[in-house]
Amino acid sequence: MLSTPRTLKLSLVCLAVGIIGVSYVMHARAQGERELLDGVVDLHVHAGPDSRPRSVSDLEAARGASEAGMRAILLKNHFTMTADRAALAMDQVDGLEIFGGVVLNRAVGGINPEAVRQMVEFSGSRGRVVWLPTFDAEWYVKNVGEGGSAFVPIIQNGSPVPDVLEIFSLVAEHNLLLAMGHSAPEEVLALIPEAKRLGVQRILVTHVFSQGATREQMQQMASEDAIMEIDWLAVLNGSRSITDYTMAIREIGAEFFVMSTDLGQAGNPLHPEGWHAYIGAMREAGVSGEDIDTMSRRNPARLLGLDPW
Repeated sequence: MLSTPRTLKLSLVCLAVGIIGVSYVMHARAQGERELLDGVVDLHVHAGPDSRPRSVSDLEAARGASEAGMRAILLKNHFTMTADRAALAMDQVDGLEIFGGVVLNRAVGGINPEAVRQMVEFSGSRGRVVWLPTFDAEWYVKNVGEGGSAFVPIIQNGSPVPDVLEIFSLVAEHNLLLAMGHSAPEEVLALIPEAKRLGVQRILVTHVFSQGATREQMQQMASEDAIMEIDWLAVLNGSRSITDYTMAIREIGAEFFVMSTDLGQAGNPLHPEGWHAYIGAMREAGVSGEDIDTMSRRNPARLLGLDPW
């Protein structure tokens, strides 16, 4: 049957309406996804260049976070400072705060106060965090390490090594965030009082579950006003479950936790995708919107010294 001008015109109208409808739905969905991540701060963003395979560059990670509506990201690299890289990314990406720091692994001299001083002095003022050793931490080398036995000690004969105390003083002097890296829970609990004694105001226990902290140890960390990180990567790779997280949140309180992705590995989801999945999983597990806001927006913003969300 041949189409008449009238039926052809009607078909074109229907097609146009359909296209508009699909466009509207896609726009609404994109807007909803952006609103879901509005104000989110990710304290654990891996990106390239790196000596390990990464899914995105610093600039790509920053652009993705900005487009997703996030408020801030913290670039982390196990082997080199990221304050300078954060400053370069800030010059290229609008609508996003980008910070960096330094991880005190052997690549920067281990527990090296000069590495912290130089980070603070770098132009751009994006250095905001000092991590204790990660891949070179004694706990990591002995439990997870990928060969070799050399590690960077932070406690010897039951006391912090002298340079650790100098690091704490520098963190306090410059109002930085002290992150515990891959230290054992026992080391964390021994170091927190020393850090506070020297004036450190903000302490983050890096992915607290990954180093095997018990619930009692987490309670002790909370009693010292430390904030504990719970990351999406551990759920994604199956080493932890959302139930592990939600039980701790309910027993200890959301005010003592931050959510992060710890993503950026080649083959893994991009950071905004990880956030969508993470928040969705928390919601499905019954975590309130208020608690999610506390852990993904308020607490991480406070740790970076940003204005309250």
